[in-house]
Amino acid sequence: MRQSPTHIENADKTGRHRFVARHRRPLPTLGPIKVNKSTVMMAALVCLGLAAVSAGTTYGPGAAVFDDAATVRSDVYHASRAKDRQQSTMEADAKAAAAAAGATIAKDAEAAKKEAEEAAQAAAKAAEAKKNAEAAAAAKAAEAKKTTEPTPVAGLGQWQMNNAQVIVETGKAMGLPPRAYVLAVACAMQESNLFNLASGVYPESFQYSNQGSGSDHDSIGLFQQRPSSGWGTVQQIMNPTYASTAFYNALMRVGNWQGMALTYAVQAVQVSAFPEAYAKHEANAQAVVNALT
Repeated sequence: MRQSPTHIENADKTGRHRFVARHRRPLPTLGPIKVNKSTVMMAALVCLGLAAVSAGTTYGPGAAVFDDAATVRSDVYHASRAKDRQQSTMEADAKAAAAAAGATIAKDAEAAKKEAEEAAQAAAKAAEAKKNAEAAAAAKAAEAKKTTEPTPVAGLGQWQMNNAQVIVETGKAMGLPPRAYVLAVACAMQESNLFNLASGVYPESFQYSNQGSGSDHDSIGLFQQRPSSGWGTVQQIMNPTYASTAFYNALMRVGNWQGMALTYAVQAVQVSAFPEAYAKHEANAQAVVNALT
């Protein structure tokens, strides 16, 4: 008969296979345990320490170590919470400050807008007031001019009548008699039709107040006086008051001018190529002088 193996495989009633140990080795036998006094005391201390930790007491050096660790963890936790609260407070303060700043900026912007609108309204009112003042001044000036401008007579227009008034007023200022005014007005009627004329020969003459241009050589102004003949500069002759004064000064140098016929007295001043032409204006000149004096 062959020797069976140490473990054999048998099948139980369920068909499962199991290994059955055929031979088992016996457990070793321990000898007597020698325990000394120090070993027993150490074991007791360990047991007491474990019991104290488990019960949460503070007996012994082991318990103190655990309490310190717990204290450290608590301090760390509370410090973290305090830091979080501080961070939250700082964020809340920053948000509040930003909101306050935004409100201030919005308020300032609204105030600036209101000030700008008020300034614009004030400027508009000032412009309107200036416009009204200018219109009133212009109307007043026009009314004053209307009251001071002479009423035209003898078929003259307003410009012509105004120029005749300058001639007469200049003669009055020089202390001359009305006969001198008649001679001067008749002369201007023949020479320029009582218009202050510029000339293309002197382009400068158009820079001054004028009522058109003449074509008699380089003659300009009310009396068609010539700068080249020594009557004055272009600027002077284009001034009706100066031109009238120049005529009267030349007339005063004519001997017995008051007893002479109008046409000869004027011709003595003007030295015209058509001396008899002045006579036809005597009646109208007298009517103008009568209206102005």
